[in-house]
Amino acid sequence: MQTKFFRWSDMPKERVTDQISRRLVTGERMMLAHVYLDKGSVVPKHSHENEQLTWILEGALHFWIGEEGEEEVVVRAGEVLWIPSNVPHKAQALEDTLDVDVFSPPREDWLNHTDGYFHRK
Repeated sequence: MQTKFFRWSDMPKERVTDQISRRLVTGERMMLAHVYLDKGSVVPKHSHENEQLTWILEGALHFWIGEEGEEEVVVRAGEVLWIPSNVPHKAQALEDTLDVDVFSPPREDWLNHTDGYFHRK
């Protein structure tokens, strides 16, 4: 197995919505993503088999967690939120935000662009 080297600034930034974009690094059993969210942007409620860590580098995200959004938490720069597998969650950017998301296993829906929940009304 060979190692791979990545530089965020050299990687293409994928536009997900008018207010959200991302860069991805994928290994065999994990994925690392820089997610850029404009203030006010919303990641609609969804769930996935992938375990998730969200580390906020800049800004803040308000999360609603659970089927009815019964748990709410604001995650700010320097803080990390762990979201277990298959737990529904939604987020809104309270400021322009840069977060690092770690997924295990990698998000196949992000890789093959079937993450349609971003576009549900």
